[in-house]
Amino acid sequence: MEQKVLAEEFQRYRPLLFSVAYRMLGSASEAEDMIQECYLRSIQPSPQEIRSLKSYLTTIITRLCLDHLKSARVQREDYIGPWLPEPLLTSNPEELALQTLEQRESLSTAFLILAERLTPYERAVFLLHEAFAYRYEEIAEIIGKSPANCRQLFHQAKEHLKKGQARFSSSQEAQQSLMEQFLSASQQGDMQALVGVLAEDVTLWADGGGKVYAAPYPILGREQVLRVWNGLLRKSSSWYPDVHLTLAQVNGTAGLLVWSSETLLSVWTCEVTEGHISALYEVVNPDKLAYMQHQVQSRQ
Repeated sequence: MEQKVLAEEFQRYRPLLFSVAYRMLGSASEAEDMIQECYLRSIQPSPQEIRSLKSYLTTIITRLCLDHLKSARVQREDYIGPWLPEPLLTSNPEELALQTLEQRESLSTAFLILAERLTPYERAVFLLHEAFAYRYEEIAEIIGKSPANCRQLFHQAKEHLKKGQARFSSSQEAQQSLMEQFLSASQQGDMQALVGVLAEDVTLWADGGGKVYAAPYPILGREQVLRVWNGLLRKSSSWYPDVHLTLAQVNGTAGLLVWSSETLLSVWTCEVTEGHISALYEVVNPDKLAYMQHQVQSRQ
């Protein structure tokens, strides 16, 4: 295939490659790096005939992600504080509507955190089969294992994820409604409304990555979480100009963005259980906010 034609075809499959890489790695910036490397490898002469460019590119990107995860796992063991996935702006309703339920769930913050329990191969097999509907025979060729082995890896992954399934089973509508209430109550300083939105046993995880201050351990309980949230708003308003809050679609559901003028300070997503916010995730690590900052600026 001529390089010009390959480049055009590569762009056609780029959304798929990004979808696979982001779900594998939990990082949009790392997914972009994998796509760049995937392209460089795809234009090299292939030792065998390429029957399906889609399968060929999926194989390259998956194997790149597998190799990257093996080294990333070591780095995450030394990560300062809780590790959270890099937030991704997903504000195109048409694209989300075209995704399957499994694809939307595997994009959520809750799922990406749970996926850290899996080995790299379990994660690859689970995502390719569950989210992208690849058959075990196809996955076997992609990762270089037998179909029987892939089937076993899938069931192992399901067992590891089973305990946390409820964490990403709430509806998008429920999350959207509660985040809107959370935003409104925060802007109005309505403590009673904030108390009503949060579950009594709500937990807050904050990811500063050692770059900026964030709680190095989960904050447990409604009273403690509200103390942290209100303290953040007070300090941000005194330290930064023009602090304001906005809602956006983050990882397929409602997210809260904290801004100073046009600079993104933090991104918040949530989990919902029985009509209340049961978990909050705050990404404040500036390295993990850079990609979303670029997304927002490019859409203005």
